[in-house]
Amino acid sequence: MAEPTSITVTRSIDEPSDKIFDLLSNPERHNEFDGSGYVVSDDRTDRIQKSGQVFRMNMNGPHMGGDYKTDNYVTGFDPNKLIAWQTAPAGEQPPGWEWTWELQSQDSDQTEVSLTYDWSKMDPQAAQDLGMPLVSQEQLEESLEQLANAVSGE
Repeated sequence: MAEPTSITVTRSIDEPSDKIFDLLSNPERHNEFDGSGYVVSDDRTDRIQKSGQVFRMNMNGPHMGGDYKTDNYVTGFDPNKLIAWQTAPAGEQPPGWEWTWELQSQDSDQTEVSLTYDWSKMDPQAAQDLGMPLVSQEQLEESLEQLANAVSGE
């Protein structure tokens, strides 16, 4: 049986999709909903407004020996519905893992939010060497919990 190459978690958040998307498209606030604990802060980045943008984040994790930076290449952008990016060590091209946030309005004050962490585009040996997945399902679920808290606290 093949090893899984993605994890998706979903939950309903009692906020409208535009409010949630506003938070997701602002890298300055990404540390508020990072269940992995790796995101420290943004690195003077602008609000995400389209596919093709690159935003840089300050990170910290034992898998990289402490502090490091990432360049995040926006691969999907549909206002109030979808935002996605592939992450790479700063100055490098993405090795193939991607974060995708999908928003589906349930009504004017409730949104179903799905977060997918997908490393299927990685070279299988590189994925194994890196120890993919670096983020667990529980950490992704924590991201959704933190997102709900961050957006409702505005």
